[in-house]
Amino acid sequence: MLILGMDTSGRQGSVALLRAEGEELQTLELMPIPGGQYSELLVPSIAELLVRHGFEKSSIGLIAVASGPGSFTGLRIAIATVKGLSEAFAIPVVSVSVLEAVALTSGVQGRVLSALDAQRSEVFYAEYNVVSAEPVPVDRELIASFADFAGFLANAPTRKIFTPDSSLAVRLQEAGFPTGLITRPSAETYARIAHRKFLVGVRADVAVLDANYVRRSDAEIFVAPKIV
Repeated sequence: MLILGMDTSGRQGSVALLRAEGEELQTLELMPIPGGQYSELLVPSIAELLVRHGFEKSSIGLIAVASGPGSFTGLRIAIATVKGLSEAFAIPVVSVSVLEAVALTSGVQGRVLSALDAQRSEVFYAEYNVVSAEPVPVDRELIASFADFAGFLANAPTRKIFTPDSSLAVRLQEAGFPTGLITRPSAETYARIAHRKFLVGVRADVAVLDANYVRRSDAEIFVAPKIV
């Protein structure tokens, strides 16, 4: 089975092509995509990747996509692309949370707290109980001010914190919270996680598939009616 992975959740993105034989995976290629150019480069990058390895779009057996939280524009572009490919070629889709991928990439078993820099002095976070190759969410994915997040951590000193964002890691460490800095998950990471989910029957409903923004976009906030 051929697996196409996509990640446009951050400032730098990627697409990946992997071949699966049972539970074994072989990465054929991981291609970076510069941030800010997802609308122009995502679809051409996928096409280039397939041509270079001698495949058609119809050869894809599974699409894996980073569903957020992250860049509003990047996530919208990826989800639209996924829906187009899935509906045109009847390809199953598995979406993977960025926070979930961070928890798994940490390589730590037990309770893991994943955190992402949400900008504006805010933090995306979620807690997972990693007991095997799959994480079990302990709570839903949340957003909080850095001050509120620090308050939460002060009452949970035994939790292990991991983030791919160096600025957030430094700020947490300076506040007295030991934090592991990990490499940001790539399209290959999402493809591997999605493949494990796919093998146990997980599928996304493409008709209702949407990005996991966690917070509303600026447009939604600014057009909301003001309460007098």
